[in-house]
Amino acid sequence: MKLKVCGMKYVENIQQVADLQPDYLGFIFYEKSKRNFEGIIPEFPNSIKKTGVFVNEYIEIVISLVEEYRLEAIQLHGDESVEYVTDLKNQLTERRALFIEENKQIKKKKNQHYISENEVEVIKVFGIKDEFNFDVLKPYLEVVDFFLFDTKGKERGGNGTKFDWSVLEKYPFDIPFFLSGGIGLDDVEEVQKIMKSDLPIYALDVNSQFESKPGVKKIEELEKFKKNVITNVVK
Repeated sequence: MKLKVCGMKYVENIQQVADLQPDYLGFIFYEKSKRNFEGIIPEFPNSIKKTGVFVNEYIEIVISLVEEYRLEAIQLHGDESVEYVTDLKNQLTERRALFIEENKQIKKKKNQHYISENEVEVIKVFGIKDEFNFDVLKPYLEVVDFFLFDTKGKERGGNGTKFDWSVLEKYPFDIPFFLSGGIGLDDVEEVQKIMKSDLPIYALDVNSQFESKPGVKKIEELEKFKKNVITNVVK
């Protein structure tokens, strides 16, 4: 079971969370978010995938930030269409091919931004409250790597509340997904229960329930959560 910690903002806190070895660290590039990221991402183990979170952003800006921060995953948290996702992936593939071709030359250039050698994962987010029509996912099945199900609320993520997980019992597809939306330490038993189901849950995504203030994660609570849920859950 994978763990993604989203809404990272401050260098020291990023380093502390990275020491816990989550599988993904999420950086929000959305000016309206209280956790909007601007600055430098410190070095941390390559096993942790840097994930950029975007909301209806111009593709050119997404690609620019992928290259600047060497992002390995993109989380689309807006109303991005299938055409948008397809175009984005095609452009990323072209830039990756160019990078591989010029790899040696690019690495010799100091401070040169470049795209990851690995294919960038694309995660498409959908908000759920008390019900959801899974048919809306069908057009995306061939163009995304994962879905992420979050609580539908006023904010584009980070609302701090859970949706009705029983809605997921009707999930009809094989493509794996991230489970998000107000997950905290109080949900350990509930999380363990849903993890024992046949649902293709790939990762748990946590954010606001582990914060002392927006963008600052509580390290001890995250460590306890990872130990009690992620480490001990065997699918």
